[in-house]
Amino acid sequence: MSSVPPPDRSDDESVPSISDEQLESFLREAAEGGGAPAPKEPSARARMVAARLRDQEEPPPWRGGPQSTPKRGSRDRRRRVGAVAGVLVLAAVAVVALRPSLVLDRLPGGGDASAQPTLAAETARPTGAPADAAGSQRATREHPFAGSPAERWAEGADAIVVPEAKALSGLGKDDVAFALRRTKELLVAANLDPAVLRGERPDEALDVLDPRQPELLPRLRRSLSDPDADHDPLRLFTRFDPKETRPAGDVVKVRGRMTVTAGEPGVVKVGADYTFVYPRVRVNDEDGPVARTIIRREITLTLNDPARWDVTEGKLLMEKYFSEYGNTDCDVHDGYLHPGFPDDDGPGGARPTGPSTDPYDRSRPVTGSEPGDCGQVTRT
Repeated sequence: MSSVPPPDRSDDESVPSISDEQLESFLREAAEGGGAPAPKEPSARARMVAARLRDQEEPPPWRGGPQSTPKRGSRDRRRRVGAVAGVLVLAAVAVVALRPSLVLDRLPGGGDASAQPTLAAETARPTGAPADAAGSQRATREHPFAGSPAERWAEGADAIVVPEAKALSGLGKDDVAFALRRTKELLVAANLDPAVLRGERPDEALDVLDPRQPELLPRLRRSLSDPDADHDPLRLFTRFDPKETRPAGDVVKVRGRMTVTAGEPGVVKVGADYTFVYPRVRVNDEDGPVARTIIRREITLTLNDPARWDVTEGKLLMEKYFSEYGNTDCDVHDGYLHPGFPDDDGPGGARPTGPSTDPYDRSRPVTGSEPGDCGQVTRT
C-alpha cells in the first residue's frame, strides 16, 4: 500500500490567472465595440506575491489513498489484465455545508445569469475557481441554478464533448473512437440516467466494464446491494434516496473535459474530469427550498488490444476513479446522497471535520482524502 502524491503542478504557476469568464467577457465587449480593457497578465513579482499569499491561506492539499500494485505474469504470451488494471480507488471526499442557508444568504440579489450565453466547452484545466455569479438570486424551483457558476454551464449529456479520435499506441482511429464513445456512455449512465439517480441499478454503466478485471465488478455489485463504508456505490454512481428528495426540474448542469493518450503498446487511455450539479427538493414538499449537490469525478479507462492483452474484446478496464461530493451528509453510508437544505439547522450526519472547499473549483486535481475526512463547502 502506498500514498499517491498530488500531481506536479509546477507548470501552472506560470499561467496567467485570467479566468475563462474574464476572457470571454472581454472578447464579447470587443466584438460589440465596448471599451473594456483587455485582462492584464500580472507581473512576475505580482504572481509570486499572490502565490505566497495563496499558500498561506489554502488548506493542505488532498492526500492520496491506497493504491493497488499489480504483478506482471510471465507464462502467457499476452499480458495479464492485472498488469494494467489495478484500480486506484480513493476514499471519496464528502463535503457538507454546516448551514447551507449561511452560504445561500450571502448571494447577491438582482439580475439573471440565465440570460447570459452558455460557456464554451472546457479544453484545459482552469487556472482558478469561477467567480461568484454576480447579480444572481437564490435558487428557486423556477431557477434552480441561480447564484451558481453552473447557471452558464451546458446541460446533460451534450456537455460531455468527445475529442477527435486518432490512431494511438498501435490501435486504429476507429478503436480510439470506440473507447471515447464508451467512456461517455459510462459517464452518462452513471451520473445522468434518471433511473440511476433515483437509486436503480446502473446496468448500462456496468456493461462498459471488463468482467475479466479482477475484483472490480464484484466489488461494485456488492456496493449496490449492500453498501457500507468500504463498499460505497457513490464512488462511481450518483444516487439519491427517492423517499427523501426528487429533482428540481429535469436539468443537470455539467462541466469538464475528456482526453485520450497512448499507454503501453496496445493500450489507449481515456481520462475524464467532470463536475455535475444536481438541484433537489424534498419529496412531498411543494413550496420548500432548493438544495444543490455538486459531484466531481475523475476517471481513467483503458482500451486494451485483445491480441496483446488478456481482456474481453469491446470492454474497457477501469484504471482509477476519484470522487468529491459537495453538500451531502457526512459519515452516512447507505448508498445515497443526502443534500443539506437552506432551512436545515445542520447536517444530518456527522459534523464536518475537514477543510473548507469550493466545489466549483476545477483548477485543482481530485486526489482523494484521508478516510473519514469531511469538510465544509464554501458555496452550493
